[in-house]
Amino acid sequence: MDTMRKIALAAAFVAAAPAFGQTLKVEAVAGPAGTSSLQASWSVTPAGDPLLSWVDIGKNDTASLRYALRHGNAWSVPQTIASGRQFFRHPAELPEVIALTGGTFMAHWIEMPEGADDAEHVYVSASKDGKTWSAPAMANKDKSPHQHGLASMIESGNGEASIFWLQALKGEDFPATLMRTVVNADGKATKEETLDPNVCTCCPTSVVKTGRGLLVAYRGNTADSIRDINVIRFENGKWLPSKNVYPDKWKIDACPTNAAVAAAKGDSVAIAWYTAAGDKPRVEVAFSADAGATFGKPVVANTAQAYGYASAVLDDDGSAIMSWLEQGGGAARVMVRRISASGVAGPVTQVAQASRMDLGYPRLLHAGSETWIAWGNTKVQTARLGK
Repeated sequence: MDTMRKIALAAAFVAAAPAFGQTLKVEAVAGPAGTSSLQASWSVTPAGDPLLSWVDIGKNDTASLRYALRHGNAWSVPQTIASGRQFFRHPAELPEVIALTGGTFMAHWIEMPEGADDAEHVYVSASKDGKTWSAPAMANKDKSPHQHGLASMIESGNGEASIFWLQALKGEDFPATLMRTVVNADGKATKEETLDPNVCTCCPTSVVKTGRGLLVAYRGNTADSIRDINVIRFENGKWLPSKNVYPDKWKIDACPTNAAVAAAKGDSVAIAWYTAAGDKPRVEVAFSADAGATFGKPVVANTAQAYGYASAVLDDDGSAIMSWLEQGGGAARVMVRRISASGVAGPVTQVAQASRMDLGYPRLLHAGSETWIAWGNTKVQTARLGK
C-alpha cells in the first residue's frame, strides 16, 4: 500500500472515531397507537416516509390492524386494515404493512383460529388508496390445521409483493419449510414455492432488497439440530443455494423463537441475530459488502446477559444501528448501539426497561436521515435515535 493511501485511510479512521464515540440519544416521540396496543412494525414508503403498523385492542378484546404515516413532524390519521380477526398476538408474529411503487398498499398477518391450538394461517389484504382494503384472503395453499406463519414481506415486482413464511405440517418437533408466496395488487396469491425444506420451526423470517436482488435471512436446521442463521438470495432470476452466515454451531433440541434480522443498502448487508452457542447467550452482527455472498466474522453487540430479539438498520455511512433485549435492573431492557462495518462498536444506550413480555419485539427503522425504534406488547411506544 502506498504512503498516500495509508494516510487517507488513517484520516478516514480518525474522522469516523468521534461518531462511534458518541452515545445514541433517545428522543421519545408520541406515537399513533392506542393505549392498548402491540406488535409494532415499520416500513418505508416510496416517498421515504416512515410507516408504522400495529394491532390495537379495543372493547370486548376486539383486535384491529392499523397503520399511520409520519409526514414531517406529525403522524397521519390512523387507518384500519382489518378488525375483529383472530390475530395471533405473539410478539414474534408481527403483521406488516408496506406501500408499493405506484400507490398500492399491502398487508399481511397471522391468524390463529379459535379452538385450534396448532393452526396458524397467513392472511393478506391490499388497497389502492390505503383506506379501502380487500377482503382478507388466506395466502397459504395448504389449509390444514397446522402452522403457517412467521412471515416477512417485500415488494418484489411491478404491483406485486412476496411473502416469506414457514410451514410446519408435522408440528414443532419436526423441521419446517421456508416458503414464498407472490401476491398481486388485488391481494390474490398467484404463486407459491418452497425455498428450503429444513428450517427451524418457530423463528421469524426477514427479507431485504440488495443491489443484486432479494435476500432472506432465517434460522436453519440440520440433522444434528444445529440451528444457525442462513441466507438465501434471489439474483438474476433464480434462487441461489442457501448459505450459513457464520457457524456458531448452536445445538438445541427446541426452537428458540429468536431469529435473525437483515438490513441492506445497495450491496452492503448486515445480519443481526441471537445465539446461545457455547452456553454464552449473545446478539451478534455480521457484515457483507457483496450483497450477502460472503460475510465477515460477527461482532458481539450486547454487554450483559442477552435475551435476543435483535433488530438492525444500516445508517448512511454503512454502519449498523442495533437493538436487542438484555437482562438488567431486575427486568429486561431495550438496548441500542452503533457498530461500524469494520467492527468498531459505539457506546450502549438504554431505551426502555420493563418485563420481557411488556417490551415485546422491538423494531428499528431508518428513513431518510432519521432512525426510529418501536417497542411494547401492552402499549406501542416510539422514539427517535440521534447522535
